[in-house]
Amino acid sequence: MGLTLDPKTTREQLWRLLGDIPPPALPQVTLISTRREATYSLEHFSFVNGVGDTVFGYLILPNDIKYPAPAVLYHHEHGGKYALGKDAAIKIRENGYAPGLALAEAGFVVMAIDAYGFGQREHQGPAGELERGRETELSLFKHFLWRGKTLWGMMVHDDLSALAYLRSRPEVDAGRIGAAGMSLGASRATWVGALDESVKAVVPISQMTRYRDFAAAGDLALHAIYYYVPGVLASGLDMEHIVAVTAPRHQLILTGDSDPLSPLPGIHKVMAYARDVYREHGAAGKLEIVLYEGVAHAYLPAMVEASIEFFRRTLQASA
Repeated sequence: MGLTLDPKTTREQLWRLLGDIPPPALPQVTLISTRREATYSLEHFSFVNGVGDTVFGYLILPNDIKYPAPAVLYHHEHGGKYALGKDAAIKIRENGYAPGLALAEAGFVVMAIDAYGFGQREHQGPAGELERGRETELSLFKHFLWRGKTLWGMMVHDDLSALAYLRSRPEVDAGRIGAAGMSLGASRATWVGALDESVKAVVPISQMTRYRDFAAAGDLALHAIYYYVPGVLASGLDMEHIVAVTAPRHQLILTGDSDPLSPLPGIHKVMAYARDVYREHGAAGKLEIVLYEGVAHAYLPAMVEASIEFFRRTLQASA
């Protein structure tokens, strides 16, 4: 199962793998617009991320709730949906939900940002307007690699900066913040929860990829280029260490048992290791998993509903 490491050592190794990225800090935010709807207000904002790139995001503030309130940092997926980005939180999906709005309706403040190459950042690569989508993503991977950084590291850096901004908002109870997302968003949520202890509850949906098992399956094209962190296999770390370092905080893993992006033997190894670590912390009941039988890479209505119920139990109930 690999190395048995204390949380400090694990985090130090994870930071080294991410490359030479600027330390996350509370960003200077510019408010672009505010829109009030029947059940929520939507703030559209931006901030500069420390390497000269602009991050765009949404803050969803529910109407008629008591503030400060619990909050969720919602991470959008990939799926080749480069134009979608943060809008994944507020647009009704194939599963019938706009996940960010569903969380807001349940009483949570919700923040979502565009990752590199997505949404308003589709052209935010070395070639600017000459490239978009997949071309931007590939060029950014090369651009950062030359500079001792990683695309994944910069994505996580932006998420951590957004988290710092979310914590700073007066409407947010900084002691009751969760992270969630699907696919690419699930990996972002897992890493953010591992690296920042201010995240008290994590829900990764349809992505629990143990790197060694995925590599052994041989179909590396299933994950996009963002997912490949130089040196991760040589480091001795794998997904079980990233999941386990979140102990003893709450974590709910939702995934299909037939997802080729997350081979099932790897999921079992991750859970066996992480459960041992959670038990050592006296927190066995805080690590949960739901495996959906016969389900591949999907975002089911049941997954949205389970994540909302989980955050109600772990964040709202702790008021």
